[in-house]
Amino acid sequence: MSDVYLNWFTTDEQFPFFIHYGGHEEEMSLHKHVDFSELVIVLSGHATHIVNNEESFIKKGNVFVLNGGTPHAYKAPFEFRICNVMFRPEMLKSAGADLRSLNGYQALFILEPFYRSINPYRSKLNLSIANLEYVSALVQAMISEYETKQQGYQTMLASRFMELVVYLSRQYDHQESGLMGSLMHLASAISFIEDHYLEQITLEEIAAKSNISVRHLNRICKSYYQTTPIAYLQRLRLERACTLLKQTSLSITDISYACGFNDSNYLTRQFKKIIGMTPKAYRRMQ
Repeated sequence: MSDVYLNWFTTDEQFPFFIHYGGHEEEMSLHKHVDFSELVIVLSGHATHIVNNEESFIKKGNVFVLNGGTPHAYKAPFEFRICNVMFRPEMLKSAGADLRSLNGYQALFILEPFYRSINPYRSKLNLSIANLEYVSALVQAMISEYETKQQGYQTMLASRFMELVVYLSRQYDHQESGLMGSLMHLASAISFIEDHYLEQITLEEIAAKSNISVRHLNRICKSYYQTTPIAYLQRLRLERACTLLKQTSLSITDISYACGFNDSNYLTRQFKKIIGMTPKAYRRMQ
């Protein structure tokens, strides 16, 4: 297991802070952060996360915090893109009393990282698609500040970081105050979809695997993800189709069957509806 230091990423002693944003196509071996904590936001895809030799499935929308000294690794990444916000724990000391009294803040930034460092603790924040888009936009603004380094950028970055902390804490608080039973059923459904989206699965089968009715599954999925299970399934298939269009010379027909669609015409209709162009046009653009 290797040790990782913050000065590997930035040599700015006055502002020890770094944002890494991008893909993780290769597996990452077990390592631990020596002198910084890390806020991890899964932007797309999924992987297996190993913490203290315990494995858990992480996917798009998951958010969690790792304290320094916590051994962790990633394996079996699939179209896996994450945002790592690396910061010294002292940055959180500027949190006001109103934030420190928020249950979501205590859970996400204080309690979870502590328990995760000493024993298996797989709880994590799950952002809806809409909330993840908001967080992604906020992170992009932070990256812009970091890269341009205009006068006052350190103050602006610290401010935006705390804005991100508040927003995520509120989302966690909202998640925890909801029906945890429903969330567990939904998590089971989404995990099943993620594992079998290239197969011919039905809404009834997804609901059965989650031990809830189709009606209830649709309701909680729409409430939490702002979409339906079938729309979520189709989106995963289209993301896979995009990858095959970019990286292979397979025909549109072959890609349609490889991605779980019944025929190329249906793939084309869905592709145009969601992506905004035909598969052929998308391939030419690439």
